[in-house]
Amino acid sequence: MEKWRAADRLLKFSSRFASGTKLTCTIINYDHTHPLVSECCFFPIPFYCCKSKQGKYFYSVATTVHRNPLFSIISPDDISYFKTLLGERGVVQDALALDAANTDWMGKYRGSSKLLLQPKNTEEVSQILKYCNSRCLAVVPQGGNTGLVGGSVPVFDEVIINVGLMRNILSFDKVSGVLVCEAGCILENLISFLDDEGFIMPLDLGAKGSCQIGGNVSTNAGGLRLLRYGSLHGSVLGLEAVLANGTVLDMLGTLRKDNTGYDLKHLFIGSEGSLGIVTKVSILTPPKLSSVNIAFLACEDYTSCQKLLLEAKKKLGGILSAFEFLDSDAMSLVLKHLDGVRNPLPPSIHNFYILIETTGSNETFDKENLEAFLLHSVESGLVANGVLAQDINQASSFWHIREGLPEALMKAGAVYKYDLSLPLEKMYDLVEEMRVQIGPAAKVVAYGHLGDGNLHLNISAPAYDDNILAKIEPFVYEWTSKNRGSISAEHGLGLMKAAKIHYSKSPETVRLMIDFDYCVFELLPDTSCLDDNHSIICLCLSA
Repeated sequence: MEKWRAADRLLKFSSRFASGTKLTCTIINYDHTHPLVSECCFFPIPFYCCKSKQGKYFYSVATTVHRNPLFSIISPDDISYFKTLLGERGVVQDALALDAANTDWMGKYRGSSKLLLQPKNTEEVSQILKYCNSRCLAVVPQGGNTGLVGGSVPVFDEVIINVGLMRNILSFDKVSGVLVCEAGCILENLISFLDDEGFIMPLDLGAKGSCQIGGNVSTNAGGLRLLRYGSLHGSVLGLEAVLANGTVLDMLGTLRKDNTGYDLKHLFIGSEGSLGIVTKVSILTPPKLSSVNIAFLACEDYTSCQKLLLEAKKKLGGILSAFEFLDSDAMSLVLKHLDGVRNPLPPSIHNFYILIETTGSNETFDKENLEAFLLHSVESGLVANGVLAQDINQASSFWHIREGLPEALMKAGAVYKYDLSLPLEKMYDLVEEMRVQIGPAAKVVAYGHLGDGNLHLNISAPAYDDNILAKIEPFVYEWTSKNRGSISAEHGLGLMKAAKIHYSKSPETVRLMIDFDYCVFELLPDTSCLDDNHSIICLCLSA
């Protein structure tokens, strides 16, 4: 407990710079699909609670947020400059378009930006940031706006920088499998491009139709293939990024090996944009394998799910590419709220469901291997029922159940979402304890990436209720910390969990993050609105 208090004091101290005059930093908070921004504060992310459009707070302890008075207000001269730089079509002031850009995907957070800019290349991003830096204008980069932690929309009236027009595929080498593209490329478009070339993206998300690769990289998005291909720290070979003062960092290497000095790209991967706006990415893509098999299984208890994962790793080995789980409440929710979804294992609802995917190069061998594994699992009592997809349509229907859960939760009403990493043996203990904690006031729905220990804990209620929230937080964070988990597995901290970082990181670790951020911005030039040599521009990127 004491280490949490110490870290919290450290964060509160550093956050003074947000409203003071000494230190500020770029906060570029990418969500799962693209770049987006927030309001100014010191690293790692804004240390305040954000109000929703209904005026409700989404933290257990509300903190009033004040706009930093050091930031300038957009003027007609600013608009004229941006129109000269980007053209009329690159400067958006339409109320309807701004309303969509100001509101996050879940409808929880809403900013009041009056200006959205659409750069078409890195040079324009650089010029925008250089100008905003000189004018002390806060900005928030934005892409697909699919983030789930409030990091993808303005807090106040920040200038929105949308990199969605930066969607060019720059090169692809079939021999090495290295793809180089701009940050605004939608993930699904990259998947389609590579499919035609005989390759796949090492990353796949339910939000792939909207999310963009710049945001994926800046949040180190995990997704459905992490079990097989690892995180983006292993797949991303290089980056190009723009700092708050407009400086372009060319780290766009395509080499598997480069041991010359610090490998700075890793600081940007998963940093949620706190160091700059990612504008280009080079990523290693694996060849597309010809054999893909999907099984949808039912287990009667969580212990069986764990044992099944262990057996899958032993028996399926290198062809195992996904191991997803959902509980009975999640299945019931999907069947009720998603059109066209049918129970794959009728007529009853089982306690747990497992989706297994294998990918390999020998269709006959792979299928026989999976069938033998399933037969053994049924005979040993680990699996109560199951079905192997017979064609691509049935396989897609299985995946739709898993990927459609966020949509089903939104249709069901208000939802409190928590993205946690936990030791496998402890993961479902939290779900059961949360049900006791919440009682009948709301439904606790659990699903996630069991193969890599990532739980998506959702509390579904008819409407947002402060009494329900008070039962969830800080209980969920304290429980996670006590069990050596992470309060953010793949969604990032955003606004929702900025002040909660001490539940996952020690005071010394947070201090080092702050010190490093300070060192980066020592390099930025003087501005008229700050003393010495610190940039006041504040960015917060979200996918």
